[in-house]
Amino acid sequence: MVEKIKIHGGFNFLWLTCVIAVVILINPATLPFIKEINYYFIREIIMILMAVMSLIFTKKHIRESNNYKWEPIEEIAYLFLGIFITMIPCILYLQSNAGKFGITSPIFYYYSTGFLSSILDNAPTAITMHSLVKGLMEQSPELFANQPIIAGIPEIILKSISTAAVFFGGMTYIGNGPNFMIKAIAESDGINMPHFFEYIYKFSLIIFLPVYILVQLIFF
Repeated sequence: MVEKIKIHGGFNFLWLTCVIAVVILINPATLPFIKEINYYFIREIIMILMAVMSLIFTKKHIRESNNYKWEPIEEIAYLFLGIFITMIPCILYLQSNAGKFGITSPIFYYYSTGFLSSILDNAPTAITMHSLVKGLMEQSPELFANQPIIAGIPEIILKSISTAAVFFGGMTYIGNGPNFMIKAIAESDGINMPHFFEYIYKFSLIIFLPVYILVQLIFF
């Protein structure tokens, strides 16, 4: 028997759209007046509310038919809670001591960001490296004289940090939250997955790394 493809629980696209809109709209670049308030707090509250709305309005049988489980999400939550808590002292140290390093090469920031992104996650890595460069800008502005500035740091360095933070996340399971979550979901369904180091030497080192080196040679 042939059945038409149907989407059940499609109203979840509404909650997802709200999350995207919140990220776009609730920031100083879009609404300058919110600089005066704790907009991060407001944004996170709305995102959590959208998740709660999804839980309330999505029927139980839809989650069951998709084999939805909380365990993979819990693993990710514990891992990244630890990462974000422990990164705060690192950011503060880098900002206050950036002048001692005096590093201005976008290639250095590309590979150092890439390495950290592959073992930490792209968001905390990008924040950490941005803090380092911003601290260097404040302590030694002459190092970047006459360079275009975006988000408080030189444009070329922002590009190298952003590119590496996103691309190198695929190098390990913990480089991006979804990597680890997909592995956990697959294993919870009884699917064999390569272990942490097997994934690196069988896939990422031979497929991803040459591509990332090529990107650096072309753009940085």
